[in-house]
Amino acid sequence: MGGSKTRLRLGPRWLYPAKALATRGRSAAFLARPGRKSGAPGVRILFYHRVTDERDELAVTPRAFAEQMAELAERGYRAVELGEVASVVRGDGAGDGVVGISFDDGYADVAEHAAPVLDAYGFTATVFVATGVTDGRVPLTWYREQPPLISWDEIRELDRSSPLRFEAHTVTHPNLLQLDDEAARREIGDCRVELADRLGREVDGFCYPAGLYGSRERRLVADAGYVWAATCEPGANGAHGDVFALRRIQVDARDSLVDFRAKLLGGHDRPLPLRRLYRRARFGQPTAAD
Repeated sequence: MGGSKTRLRLGPRWLYPAKALATRGRSAAFLARPGRKSGAPGVRILFYHRVTDERDELAVTPRAFAEQMAELAERGYRAVELGEVASVVRGDGAGDGVVGISFDDGYADVAEHAAPVLDAYGFTATVFVATGVTDGRVPLTWYREQPPLISWDEIRELDRSSPLRFEAHTVTHPNLLQLDDEAARREIGDCRVELADRLGREVDGFCYPAGLYGSRERRLVADAGYVWAATCEPGANGAHGDVFALRRIQVDARDSLVDFRAKLLGGHDRPLPLRRLYRRARFGQPTAAD
């Protein structure tokens, strides 16, 4: 299996304003309920792609990101990389006041705009990189003109001496569900080997591209030697949950600070209506990935 079905693209243009409208309504309704000053149980992971003023549905502005991190600090949250969240899920640590932060794909603007803000608050975050995309073997297929990515030299330095820790995101960023077993195994396993060689350390974490996974992908990730993996399924992560299906909530370009608060506190733990059916039709994802 392969070809165009393996290439990931952005959704249709109408999707993003429609999603923003639904998000805004859900946020307002959630925060209007009594007792919503504190979060619902569980550790949430908030995930981003880009942090830039450029017009991109995958970007939040530097100003918005700074406001969001200030919101976490003011509420007493400690933002951490996802390896620490995985430890909480395994039952090896306390999750009170913890929120995970991650970035997909390794865009240069994350190092430029997000890392200094994280550092100022003593926060850490995970960045997932596709090794073949980072070194230029293949492009990200949803851009006509791909934004700059963090270089390997910068990745090595940032991984050692910044709030950012880098983990695996396959070699070419395909739709894993559309690959045969051997191709999927190579995408997952080769990425770990290549990234470990670049970083000079073991690579523990993996992120399914676009959050697309099923029981086969979960098994292949475990077989490759990873110890945890992240999805794009919304929700909170509780103790003794599945470390190979960590739930994450996307922070979108059109999110207001009210939306961010609602996502942080549990107002978006359930997917929006029709999300699973849409992803099944578009990508071939099972309606219940777990």
